Amino acid sequence: ILLDSLLQETLSGPLTMAALVKNCSKLLRQTPSAVSTVRQMSSGHDGGYMVWKKAFYFAAVPIMILGNINAFVLSEHEARPEFHPYEYMRIRTKAFPWGDGTRSFIHNPHTNALPDGYETEDEHH
Repeated sequence: ILLDSLLQETLSGPLTMAALVKNCSKLLRQTPSAVSTVRQMSSGHDGGYMVWKKAFYFAAVPIMILGNINAFVLSEHEARPEFHPYEYMRIRTKAFPWGDGTRSFIHNPHTNALPDGYETEDEHH
């Protein structure tokens, strides 16, 4: 009822920022009664959180476990791609400011190639 009257008052007059601020300040002044009304309306649903708690433990947790098994246990190792020294790839116009300047900040020697090739041999070939 309170929100309806505020909405009608806002829509009946010019829609300005001052009108919105005035109506919001009215709503904030009457908050204690609005909170008690909401609490009275929600008193019949005290055990509602139990449904979501059970859904989390019996649905979401098993799905997360099966997803991890699928991703990390059942997956096969993919071979890294063959290195091709294309002149337009791995261009270094300026050295990186760390290390020797050829490796990126999150460089992985097994998967990231340098301009002249991989650093390590692929043992899965």
